[in-house]
Amino acid sequence: MHDLEPYFNWRSLYTAEEDKNSPFFGREYSELYFSECIYNHYIHPQWDNIGSPTLFIKILFTDYDDGYAIIEMIGEWNDLLHNDIMFLKRNIIENLMAKSICKFILIGENVLNFHASDDCYYEEWFDETEEQDGWIATINFRDHVLEAFSEANIDRYLIMGGKFCEVAWRTLHPVQLFQTISEYACARLGE
Repeated sequence: MHDLEPYFNWRSLYTAEEDKNSPFFGREYSELYFSECIYNHYIHPQWDNIGSPTLFIKILFTDYDDGYAIIEMIGEWNDLLHNDIMFLKRNIIENLMAKSICKFILIGENVLNFHASDDCYYEEWFDETEEQDGWIATINFRDHVLEAFSEANIDRYLIMGGKFCEVAWRTLHPVQLFQTISEYACARLGE
């Protein structure tokens, strides 16, 4: 897992540690010192800790004018044991929403498992984004993770599946990715 680093080709366009509105503003990263683990596996030091022992993220791009953030994730999303959604919602999402972000693209290729608890934080997040004509889209999550979302009935809060599972996002500029996902989202939501 230590070889899996966050996507870096957009770093010339945006870095969360240099964005004064980011929850990670001012953070300094090591390229050599591995200090964070998911269970007993070290992860690349570029991943950001959200307060959970099993789920880490990287804010790859944020556009405050158009109101969206692209967030890559790694680890095990475990609401049952660690209430990861609470950490994500309270420590990251609420900070971004306070700065007018209402559209979220969550990239989940490196999310290995999902363990559900209740849906309160998902419902809260959904309601807050919906009030601002926003949405929460999940792209390229593994099939078994999407099935677990569905079994827990949180799929009603997330836009997922279908075209959202086959996005070649690394070949796109972040603005192109947002436009593509926004089109998919509007079609899915019937707007």
